[in-house]
Amino acid sequence: MVKQRIAVGAHYGLKDWIAQRATAVFMAIYTVIFAFAALGLSELSYEAWSGLFSGGLFRFLSFLFFLSLFYHAWIGVRDIWMDYVKPTGVRLALHLVTLFLLVGYAGWAAQILWRL
Repeated sequence: MVKQRIAVGAHYGLKDWIAQRATAVFMAIYTVIFAFAALGLSELSYEAWSGLFSGGLFRFLSFLFFLSLFYHAWIGVRDIWMDYVKPTGVRLALHLVTLFLLVGYAGWAAQILWRL
């Protein structure tokens, strides 16, 4: 007997619940660190902001923040599509559009961070 899995079905449960909480914790910690760093700038100029992001560690943590944000959003939006969009084809199309947008946003964030 083969159990057939729905292409865009649910049953992610605890794993995604924990992942969403972990990304939320990381984003909250990063936000506090970023706020202190931004408030510690001597002036609000391009040079000061570039200096803030010139260190590899802060740039990397910023990129991890964006990846966490996009993964957090993916879990939430995916669950919305699974709960409220019943036709499988439409749900799959919405999943793909959401996924492509979030991957594109991640690439855009990387381009911005490493262009500074």
